[in-house]
Amino acid sequence: MTRGRIRAKLRRSHLYTFGCLKPSTTEEAPHPLQGPGFSRTVYCNQPLLHDKRPLLYCKNDISTTKYNVITFFPKALFEQFRRVANIYFLLAACLSASPISPFSPLSMIAPLAFVVGLSMAKEALEDSRRFVQDVKVNRRKVNRHKGDGIFGPRSWQNIMVGDVVKVNKDQFFPADLLLLSSSYEDGICYVETMNLDGETNLKVKRSLEATMTLDNDEVFKDFTGTIQCEDPNPNLYTFVGNLDYECQIYPLDPSQILLRDSKLRNTDYIYGVAIFTGHDSKVMQNSTKSPSKRSTIEKKMDYIIYTLFTVLILISVISSIGFIFKTKYQAPKWWYLRPDNIEYQYDPNKVGVAGMSHLITALILYGYLIPISLYVSIEVVKVLQATFINQDIQMYDEETGTPADARTSNLNEELGQVDTILSDKTGTLTCNQMDFLKCSIAGTAYGVRSSEIEVAAAKQMASDHEDQESDLSNFPMPKSKARISWDNVRKAEEIELETVVTSKGDEDQKHAIKGFGFEDDRLMNCNWLQEPNADDLLMFFRILAVCHTAIPELNEETGVYTYEAESPDEGAFLVAAREFGFEFCRRTQSSIFIHERFSASRKVVEREYKLLNLLDFTSKRKRMSVIVRDEEGSLFLFCKGADSIIFDRLSKNGKHYLEATTRHLNEYGEAGLRTLALAYRKLDEQEYTAWNNEFQKAKAAVGADRDSMLERVSDMMEKGLILVGATAVEDKLQKGVPQCIDNLAQAGLKIWVLTGDKMETAINIGFACSLLRQGMKQICITTPVSDSVATDVKQGIKDNILNQITNGSQMIKLEKDPHAAFALIIDGKTLTYALEDDMKLLFLGLAVDCASVICCRVSPKQKALVTRLVKQGSGKTTLAIGDGANDVGMIQEADIGVGISGVEGMQAVMASDFAIAQFRYLERLLVVHGHWCYKRIAQMICYFFYKNITFGLTIFYFEAFTGFSGQSVYDDWYMILFNVVLTSLPVISLGVFEQDVPSEVCLQFPALYQQGPKNLFFDWYRILGWMGNGLYSSLIIFLLIVTIFYDQAFRADGQVADMAAVGTTMFTCIIWTVNCQIALTMSHFTWIQHLFVWGSIAT
Repeated sequence: MTRGRIRAKLRRSHLYTFGCLKPSTTEEAPHPLQGPGFSRTVYCNQPLLHDKRPLLYCKNDISTTKYNVITFFPKALFEQFRRVANIYFLLAACLSASPISPFSPLSMIAPLAFVVGLSMAKEALEDSRRFVQDVKVNRRKVNRHKGDGIFGPRSWQNIMVGDVVKVNKDQFFPADLLLLSSSYEDGICYVETMNLDGETNLKVKRSLEATMTLDNDEVFKDFTGTIQCEDPNPNLYTFVGNLDYECQIYPLDPSQILLRDSKLRNTDYIYGVAIFTGHDSKVMQNSTKSPSKRSTIEKKMDYIIYTLFTVLILISVISSIGFIFKTKYQAPKWWYLRPDNIEYQYDPNKVGVAGMSHLITALILYGYLIPISLYVSIEVVKVLQATFINQDIQMYDEETGTPADARTSNLNEELGQVDTILSDKTGTLTCNQMDFLKCSIAGTAYGVRSSEIEVAAAKQMASDHEDQESDLSNFPMPKSKARISWDNVRKAEEIELETVVTSKGDEDQKHAIKGFGFEDDRLMNCNWLQEPNADDLLMFFRILAVCHTAIPELNEETGVYTYEAESPDEGAFLVAAREFGFEFCRRTQSSIFIHERFSASRKVVEREYKLLNLLDFTSKRKRMSVIVRDEEGSLFLFCKGADSIIFDRLSKNGKHYLEATTRHLNEYGEAGLRTLALAYRKLDEQEYTAWNNEFQKAKAAVGADRDSMLERVSDMMEKGLILVGATAVEDKLQKGVPQCIDNLAQAGLKIWVLTGDKMETAINIGFACSLLRQGMKQICITTPVSDSVATDVKQGIKDNILNQITNGSQMIKLEKDPHAAFALIIDGKTLTYALEDDMKLLFLGLAVDCASVICCRVSPKQKALVTRLVKQGSGKTTLAIGDGANDVGMIQEADIGVGISGVEGMQAVMASDFAIAQFRYLERLLVVHGHWCYKRIAQMICYFFYKNITFGLTIFYFEAFTGFSGQSVYDDWYMILFNVVLTSLPVISLGVFEQDVPSEVCLQFPALYQQGPKNLFFDWYRILGWMGNGLYSSLIIFLLIVTIFYDQAFRADGQVADMAAVGTTMFTCIIWTVNCQIALTMSHFTWIQHLFVWGSIAT
């Protein structure tokens, strides 16, 4: 039987996840849609009605470009002239056509046109790439109903609101669609929403029962209907609307909506009608621009520009005062100037007019103090730097074929100035690939293999074990704080040794089972039947095999079932159940079938469980349950969830294994494992019937309180549970994480880990990845346990937390050892109080004094708030790194956002500034590329100001020497070529190729990185030093040239040098000086630098 036939029989209308959302024409009423925000009307299969207003909605073509053919020139010019320097040069270019200009119009307009044109060309190139991508998307094909039951291909851009489309397996949805039917007989389909929320697990959507029969092309010949729904909005998870079909009105909700850019998976085809198209679709409504980020150096560069403008105005005023003095008192005596026939700007009787006109002349003349090509040169350099980052083979992940990706080039140098790294854990430090490793059943622990985190932590802590005891903190700890005893360390090492000694054949066999790392012969090969609590073991395995929402897929080549699960944990549970002999093999309309094996002979018995209700897992509920009827007719509720949730719902006689299970859970947490508790309840028939009636009423309710009603009814059933045991799955550390974190710490970076794990788990993962080290003193900030919400109790909790923070800060101040390191550990509940306005600065003060910070049980919002606090409170550069949709807020809030292209989708990458495939590549990104880029850009900017001051001040000296006449010593072509040609290429080569030390030295001595955070190469001392060098060079060149040429014969006939000869010689000296200076500045030469530097001199 083919896969399609097996799965085509699947009906899930009886499951809570979908059944509770299923409309019923008898019990449910339509949503009352009226008022603003609910004005959209869609005529299904009648798109021509949407050709004119008020039903004329936007087309389905999308554009993510910044410009179009019409707006490019005005918008691009506006972007260029937002820069103060460019506005100045534009005004100077305009004034160059007037009589008071010291230069010809060409000498002012040509450099400005070249620089602005180059910047606009770069903008056009980047925007053209977006345009090509838009065209590619808009020209995708989808089958659209043409009429008379015939479907044919049509471009996405031509799809209109009301069109009926047929989307095939593994295709993207072209617009926001109302699901009408699918290849499954009950109208369900599987959707991957990676492009929307970054999640790779599949979502299940289902159509209305009224439209399920629209499952072939011909039936759409006469299909019509009307949809009244909400207006376009960015809310991905809400939808309110009604469908008027065959004289019935059916309420619509998000379970029937297929969003644009989602992908159809594991379903042969679906039919849908377009509701929102183009920029009205929810994904486009969410496509807000990433926050604009500027590097610290770029911000500081603005102040230097303002300083140079001040100097420019100052020397222009000095020049004008000198000109007024000369004009009023000396010019009338200079008979050769014909004072009887003088122009107004030189009239001694109108010195005010003369002074103002000369001021304008001076502002134009000395404009070369401002480097006109600075901005465009920096843009070119940053793009080339980003190219080198992208092509670094050392940051290429061979396993996934993913290179590093500098998604923005604006922040290259900022990579070299990072002070604090804020990191997610799951999928960032770990792989997010779950292996079932251990379990606790009936109070007995099973599973002998040590987790990687357990072994790594043991090795890390054992390194100094001879010298130091585990007195990790003088600060009062909560009693439940996890500590790894040295007995456990030795035990872990022994277990690891045993694991390594296994035969090669066994090892290969183990690695062949993805998601299953369990080792314990007591449970394998049906040996569990010999255990004293075999009935509890049987119940444990059945809960694993039945309590889920996964779909089985038979691999016809191997004969083994694999599973499409909503989370990696759930997939690992099903693989474990299969290996224990309870293989989930089939799901039908309302049943789950398990192949159960009770002997080593591989003989299996197929057992059916009638699936009556499914109470799904949500982040709020933190548990999921199924209600099933077995073949004997008994009713059971199987439940799995967070231990804190399950333990609160146990009956008095269901706590027999509570103490032992709690102990095992703590041990698993110490080993860095993810845990869930498993429980069940046997139901009475009469009790279930009464509850189910209440449940159906809650499902049929329409309104804002329906979810709360379902939660309340579900909670009534999920009580009085009997604890069976707990599971422990391992999320392994990524390769190279401990070494990377250790080297980053040596580089002086502070590392914060923001995780949703328990404190015990987070501490041991901290040891495993070198975030915590033996001898580092821990400061744990926790909240006293209290269920009260009274104001005085909350104030007491705040006072307690404040006291802990104060004590921690005091302990750091009183520490006498200058090399002592501290680690701060705080949980999410405590963090809520610590982030309040009256306490956050004290918390930050304590945190920044610690080498490492771990925040446990934090929400996505708290991640963003912590990042904002560190960024704004410390004033230092922050970097956030994560891999999931829950990390987007943190990534966008930080100065630099790094996304990891892991298994949780691309949402974090799309929001990031840089993307890498593995956490370990962060070391090279910062310590090598960050260090290089910072030093390159800093030296490049300083050199730019140096060369322009050297050149610009010689013009000022010459003007003073010639009576403030406003005459330039240089030919106009020299003025044009100086910034654009003769000095531009060497400085670009400096910014692209300069290496003060090779990459191997950067990695060997990470402390070199501190040059960036301490800003050693771009502080005011260094900047003013380069400016002083320019002042000195300009004075020496001017005085030397003037002294030599002043009264010496220059030509063969005895004539002295004219102004052209003086200007050419002075210009040649400047070109030699500034290019030799950059050659002395460079530490690393390639043939390109030699060509640019000596070529500029030769030219």
